[in-house]
Amino acid sequence: MKRLILFFISILIISSNLLAKGDKIKLWVGVENKELAKQTRPELIPYFPNDSLRNGTCVIICPGGSYNHLAMKTEGYEVAKWFRSIGVTAFVLRYRVAFRGNHHPSMIEDIQRAIQIIRENSNKYGINPDKLGLIGFSAGGHLVTMAGAFSKESFLEKKGIKTDISLRPDFIIPVYPVVSMQDSIAHKKSRKSLVGKNNSIELLDKLSLEKQIPKDMPMVFLLTAKDDEVVDYRNSVVLKEALIKQNIPCKFVLLEKGGHGFGMFKTKSEETKNWNLILKTWLKENHFL
Repeated sequence: MKRLILFFISILIISSNLLAKGDKIKLWVGVENKELAKQTRPELIPYFPNDSLRNGTCVIICPGGSYNHLAMKTEGYEVAKWFRSIGVTAFVLRYRVAFRGNHHPSMIEDIQRAIQIIRENSNKYGINPDKLGLIGFSAGGHLVTMAGAFSKESFLEKKGIKTDISLRPDFIIPVYPVVSMQDSIAHKKSRKSLVGKNNSIELLDKLSLEKQIPKDMPMVFLLTAKDDEVVDYRNSVVLKEALIKQNIPCKFVLLEKGGHGFGMFKTKSEETKNWNLILKTWLKENHFL
């Protein structure tokens, strides 16, 4: 009898998870641009909160992986489940990476397309189109920051995809992000994956986001650790300074210990154990929860 009860409980849990996780949304299926229409891998994986929790805010989650691969579990699905638990609709973005032969601007095309799709279908997804944020880890942190910095430059229009939908996110959360392409602090693997063989000074300067912060940059929650052994923490420092220079609201959390790649739950120190609670408070203070 006990086994039977446990069996039915497990079925209920599985059914609940299936209902909360929506069908994958292919980014480029059906577009007129033949080059993009062939891209069947880029997609959004939605995580919908229960109606009783849903608050209208949504986030697009960009896992890291040096622009070469994607840490979908620790920096994607686990993060989405946490956002779903606090009433935020989450979409994990599987964007194009260098492992499959993709370089800039493929990545920003994917995130701009994701923003377009979600805002165009905001009623369907039960979200407020004016409460759309981005969170990214490591190279994904570079991508979400780039999406904020270049929101007025439509990479979609360059591919023949026109839209009246705003491509500007409402808030950005870079976590231990890659920021600069400059030799002094660049994460060289991410840089190589992002630009490929086109490593002209002009392109590296354009993709060094500390040089590109506009006056209408969305508000930012920025977090990193001083002992990050992969991406020099000074990437976040120069980003913070660039944001301050443009008077962009920024919450900067600089941890003494934490390392790199801890996502939201894979902690290496007490400081990283509950950083998501600091984020939750920030979201509440800015009326996203």
